[in-house]
Amino acid sequence: MRENRTEPSEDLRDETRRYFLEQCGIGLGAIALQSLLRGDARAGQAGEGGGPYRPAIDPTRPMAARPAPAKARAKRVIYLFMAGAPSQLELFSDKPKLRELTGQPPPPSLMKGRRFAFLKGNERLMGTKRQFARHGGCGMELSELLPHHRRIVDEACWLRGVATDVFNHGPAKLFMNTGFQVPGRPAFGAWVTYGLGSDNADLPGFVVLQSGPRGPRGGSTLWSGGFLPTSFQGVPFRSQGDPILNLRSPEGRDRQAERDFYDTVGTLNRARLEATGDPEILTRLNAYEMAYRMQTSAPELMDLGQESQATLDLYGVTPGQPGFAANVLLARRLIERGVRFVQLYHTDWDHHGERGNNLDGDLEARCREVDRASAALVLDLKQRGLLEDTIVIWGGEFGRTPLGEVRETTGRDHHVDGFTIWVAGGGFKAGYVHGETDELGFGVVSGGVHVHDLHATLLHQLGFDHERLSYRFQGRDFRLTDVHGKVQHQLLA
Repeated sequence: MRENRTEPSEDLRDETRRYFLEQCGIGLGAIALQSLLRGDARAGQAGEGGGPYRPAIDPTRPMAARPAPAKARAKRVIYLFMAGAPSQLELFSDKPKLRELTGQPPPPSLMKGRRFAFLKGNERLMGTKRQFARHGGCGMELSELLPHHRRIVDEACWLRGVATDVFNHGPAKLFMNTGFQVPGRPAFGAWVTYGLGSDNADLPGFVVLQSGPRGPRGGSTLWSGGFLPTSFQGVPFRSQGDPILNLRSPEGRDRQAERDFYDTVGTLNRARLEATGDPEILTRLNAYEMAYRMQTSAPELMDLGQESQATLDLYGVTPGQPGFAANVLLARRLIERGVRFVQLYHTDWDHHGERGNNLDGDLEARCREVDRASAALVLDLKQRGLLEDTIVIWGGEFGRTPLGEVRETTGRDHHVDGFTIWVAGGGFKAGYVHGETDELGFGVVSGGVHVHDLHATLLHQLGFDHERLSYRFQGRDFRLTDVHGKVQHQLLA
């Protein structure tokens, strides 16, 4: 005999579905949320024994400070990025033989297998007209364009044989910042804050400052969090006034009204989080809370007038006047307050030889804009006892060719081999010159350091094994150095 069954009503089916997916303690949203809250802790433990290391992170406080898994010599980073690629041949590497052969064709043996961005094959060798001298106990060569750098030659580690894989600006900046030339990977600063968090809950852990006539090619992909949780991406600050637009409360709205607004929005977001388990909702919650706290922390931070006149003079800063020098001083104030990673971009160093980008007055102007403040940062950090555990990096995305490139005037094309970067503090050898290029500046003959090697060494000083610090994405463990990189122990004190 057939059993009679009553079909459930449409309302009952909808209610049951909602109950299962949203309200039940073992529903899909709750399962996702519980996995989110517990998953990073399991990942942190999984790093023991030499496997991938993924730090244990509380998703409700993703930027909370956490210890490095190994002994660290450095706690924080300030990266002075010269966007456009400074010419090592005008600034850091004197080549008398190149000057002697100016105007002659390059030796075919040195051109074989090399690729350039714009050279057509009829260019000639071009030595610099700049005067060089050796400075400090280390005897580092510096040109006349960087007089203030003479004061820090024995504080920095000079890498004169740096190499990269990419010769166009946007991809090369990505490669220098993320270890990969295509957008989508986390920036170096994002990896560092993912690993260490930040010591200040009232400011972002990774801050970006920009100066110069335009932003860097590559834009926000250069400080992206990639596939890491969005909390770890860089946050661009303005150079004066409110660091972030619309941070200040509207006229007539008091502090309590702001708090009530955040609480209401937070309640709604938490309800949605419970239903979906979407980690980006946690990021949104944390961003609102950070914005609320920054309403009180930011004004004090941005007031450079609190600095002594001696400090302002050291950096060459006039309060209220934005620019690279003000950003460098602001970077020092940020790391003093516990911010983990500050990156400054200054354009425009792309000296091909056209109007506004030549090796004469335009290069001189760029050097005047950065020379004094760059040296001041190292000296200031040292006198405050901060240099020993702060890494300062100065450099661009690649170097410049020994060949002249004829445009409106004569400039230099992009060159991926043998350019110069300097690093100070954080356990790097002070007053040490590493690497050399051939007598014409085409390639490295000793002491080569690839970008992946530099990343591996920087992570080592921050307490990480670059082969283990990783993030699981699309079934694969990703890392900053991908499958490359070797720690350059000879650079370390």
